[in-house]
Amino acid sequence: MQGRRGVFMVGIRVGNPVATPLRAPFLRAAAAATLLALSACSVSDVMSPRPSVDIGVQTAAVPVAQLAPAPAAPVPQVATPTDSTPAPESARGLQALVPSNPMMVSYPRMTLPRSESSPRVMPAEEIACRRRLKRLGVKYQDLEPINDGGACRIDWPVKVSGLSGNIEMAPAATLNCQMAETFARWTKNELAPAARKRYLTGIGKIRQGSSYSCRRIAGTSVASEHSKGNALDVMSIELKNGREIDVRKPGFFAFRERGLLNSVRAEGCDYFTTVLGPGYNYDHRDHFHFDLKGRRNGYRACK
Repeated sequence: MQGRRGVFMVGIRVGNPVATPLRAPFLRAAAAATLLALSACSVSDVMSPRPSVDIGVQTAAVPVAQLAPAPAAPVPQVATPTDSTPAPESARGLQALVPSNPMMVSYPRMTLPRSESSPRVMPAEEIACRRRLKRLGVKYQDLEPINDGGACRIDWPVKVSGLSGNIEMAPAATLNCQMAETFARWTKNELAPAARKRYLTGIGKIRQGSSYSCRRIAGTSVASEHSKGNALDVMSIELKNGREIDVRKPGFFAFRERGLLNSVRAEGCDYFTTVLGPGYNYDHRDHFHFDLKGRRNGYRACK
């Protein structure tokens, strides 16, 4: 046994032909395995950065493909004007009060001036209101009744084109008389003096974005105050020297402008029941909304 073992070990170290029959089967098996592996590979398999996954197998890197459901047939819908586009799914808190869209400038309508021969008798309170408008220096025109269905109506509308101090209303605003009077009084007593104090000049023009407009409060079935001519949106103020004061939130160093807009918001609450503007929400980022919405307990919304 020792002699044979010694011959075997020596044969391996010095290449004795005795080892060749024992090593040949191993070499042939290794060569066959190499050829088989090469035949199973392709260029795409070697170069692909992503491992192939059998259909139905899920890994963390390659999820199972999900087939999207077939789209339903489109259903035609009739667009209904609202105070915000698009409308939120649900309005909460003050955002349900007046999320208005000032670019819906009371869609084009032809309202005729009120005929002097109209058989309708104007109520005493409407006559008294018009007398106050004249004393305030308001330029206005009586219009025929507006009735667009539902809550969209003004029985005795006025079209305001100018305010005290030769202030132009651009474009002319269609309002009920009470709203027209309140806005004119606030402009004369608060807005005009505040502008003159800060800019040493008067107001030449007020650019409004929406007066009467038949629409609902966004996300609700409640009629907007615009649908009653009981609201007005102010976009900018132009001074007599040509300078325009944009209602959008001013920069940090715009001290005079910020002071004027803060005054507009604060003092407006003494006249209107709703004053909403930049900083309240996205819908009011570029205008002030004023209205005379009646609420229980005399609640006022000023934001």
